[in-house]
Amino acid sequence: MRSAAYCYLLVLAAAVLGIVGLLRLGSALPVPVPGAGVAVSHAVAAEVPAAQGGSVLDSALASLGQNSSGALSRLFLQLLVIISASRLMGAIFTRFGQPAVVGEMAAGILLGPSLFGLVAPDAFHFVFAAGSLDTLRLMSQVGVCLFMFCVGMEVDLGHVRNQARTAVMVSNSGILVPYFLGVSLAYFLYGQYAQPGSTFLAFALFMGISMSVTAFPVLARILQERNLTRTSLGATAITCAAMGDVTAWSILAIVVAIVRAASVGATILNLGLVAVFIALMAWGVRPVLLRWLGRSNVEEGEGLSKSVLVVVTCVVMGASLCSEIIGIHALFGAFLSGAIMPESAGFRHKLAVRLENFSSVLLLPLFFVFVGLRTQVGLLSGAQGGLVCLLIITVATVGKLGGSALPAWLCGMPGREALKLGALMNTRGLMELIVLNLGYDLGILSPSIFAMLVIMALVTTMLTGPLLVLFGYRQPALTPARSAA
Repeated sequence: MRSAAYCYLLVLAAAVLGIVGLLRLGSALPVPVPGAGVAVSHAVAAEVPAAQGGSVLDSALASLGQNSSGALSRLFLQLLVIISASRLMGAIFTRFGQPAVVGEMAAGILLGPSLFGLVAPDAFHFVFAAGSLDTLRLMSQVGVCLFMFCVGMEVDLGHVRNQARTAVMVSNSGILVPYFLGVSLAYFLYGQYAQPGSTFLAFALFMGISMSVTAFPVLARILQERNLTRTSLGATAITCAAMGDVTAWSILAIVVAIVRAASVGATILNLGLVAVFIALMAWGVRPVLLRWLGRSNVEEGEGLSKSVLVVVTCVVMGASLCSEIIGIHALFGAFLSGAIMPESAGFRHKLAVRLENFSSVLLLPLFFVFVGLRTQVGLLSGAQGGLVCLLIITVATVGKLGGSALPAWLCGMPGREALKLGALMNTRGLMELIVLNLGYDLGILSPSIFAMLVIMALVTTMLTGPLLVLFGYRQPALTPARSAA
């Protein structure tokens, strides 16, 4: 044993001496010059003299500063700040009876120029340097697509069939009434608050859809937290939200196709492609999807095998790619691919648990912050900006609550129950932010109206709990539920 140790030490010593000797010999070699097929990295060449001069401490500090400014270090710093702030704000808001997603939305705004950039501008520009935002944007879009895939899997068409009459009346009225009010509001706000160069048609269509959206996943979490899932009110709300979700996103797909088209002919072509894409997914991919996944893997497997996850990933990415190429954004393809997933043996639930945890913890907070970086609450300074923002919140609330409660009451639901249903349908959350982000990317919403609509999304979601209490809902204590996204 001792002889083996001696041999080991001799081998190490010989290797070290050999390395040192070769380094001393190599230091006498001539330095390569440009030309003769030698490529030069100017960035590295410029850094070498700086590293050689000064003390060891100065050199170490300069190296640390350079490493902290690298793309990967910057991304890790952003992830650390974003995830920590999102979890903290989510926990704080949950303590006050609000869905965690409201706190995460608030964290995104607070990390933007509205607070972080105002209080500590140097630190803000270091963490969220302009050159690093492209990576953040792409990762946030991947997170939104995964989220929309999970939303698509949560849409249960069986609920819609069982309560078709009430669901159709409430969901359609809950979309068309606020849509009308949004278009009416656009008529008065277009001249001052639309993005320069955008048409009234595009601005009005997006104002309408921004007033009409209900956050189906957030609504489901609120019902779960308040023990309403198995009640008649909860079942009706879920059904109406599911149907409204499908309707609203179909309308939004049409709106985006119209806005992106350059002419009437292009618009007709885009709408035709959308119809073909939906038909292909519903009647082409869905019937064979179970065979692709493997019936035994779906119906008998306890977990999700790698082959199943590969097929699911390819379907989601392929559908997202197709919808992006068509011109209606990748998230529509992700939503549709979730809606066609097999429902047998709890397959959707197992898949949602896998993806939701990863998406809600890591990727969705990036989207909230990316929206927050675009939200400048300071643009609302002055009485006019505040009044317009208050008007938007009022119109959105009255339109969605009244447009949902009135048809529910006409269908025979008691008055207070109908008002509670309207309050639940007024929940917007993340879905609203996705719509607003689309409008901003398309050059339709100006920064000021974008900020107002983001605040509207936050306030209307926060109002859900207080409105339920106002309309007679009572519960001694909340039951903990997983974070809403």
